[in-house]
Amino acid sequence: MKVSIITVVFNNKATIADAVESVLGQTYHDIEYIVVDGGSTDGTVEVLKSYGSRISKFVSERDKGLYDAMNKGILMATGDIVGILNSDDLYRHAEVIKTVVDTFNKSNVDSVFGDMIYVQRDNPEKIVRYYRSNNFKLEDFRKGMMPGHASFFVKKAFFEKFGIYNTNYKISADFDLLLRFLYVNRISYEYIPQVLIVMRMGGVSTRGLSSMLLMNKENLQICKLNNVKTNLLKIYSKYLYKIFQFVTKPPQS
Repeated sequence: MKVSIITVVFNNKATIADAVESVLGQTYHDIEYIVVDGGSTDGTVEVLKSYGSRISKFVSERDKGLYDAMNKGILMATGDIVGILNSDDLYRHAEVIKTVVDTFNKSNVDSVFGDMIYVQRDNPEKIVRYYRSNNFKLEDFRKGMMPGHASFFVKKAFFEKFGIYNTNYKISADFDLLLRFLYVNRISYEYIPQVLIVMRMGGVSTRGLSSMLLMNKENLQICKLNNVKTNLLKIYSKYLYKIFQFVTKPPQS
């Protein structure tokens, strides 16, 4: 079973090598690694070119933003399964993709997801938040909640069937895609009870009040367009749950 992993990046020389190394260091070897660069000018391209053919497909050109770049990667992908790894992030251990593939094979599902941890940007050893998905229910979409996007792996056929990322959304196209796949079209899923992804703080969805307000506004719009009954009060109620993500320690493995 071939797995296509897509990394999108723009001017992120500082951490792109960590992301690449975490993919290339996986014990599962049937991986198609696709890197889509938005035309970086800070040395990112030179770092990526240094890996040569170890990166299966590489393109560097202007794009229309994060989700447009992800869509480019999806259209280039030839794997049975697709996963997204952002340039600030990395896999928790070398057997993440093997675990993902084993779960697909054992459970015969359409998609899988696991847990994630957020860490300090300049100190990846310092855990800030534990994003746990073990209690996820489809009804959580009504609160603007979803499984961790970076931990989500899905059969490529569903992008062809249900569509790719909607680039009309600035910050919530990932929420829109997971809602369409899991809630609206009810593809099957399996939860993997371990931390799969390490995410550095400072990403698009963790950049303060303005990002939070925009995200919740877009989440409400997405729910309404997909006939998911909710309201702003319900969507903001998720922050009561998120408080516990900052105090609960993740497992060490």
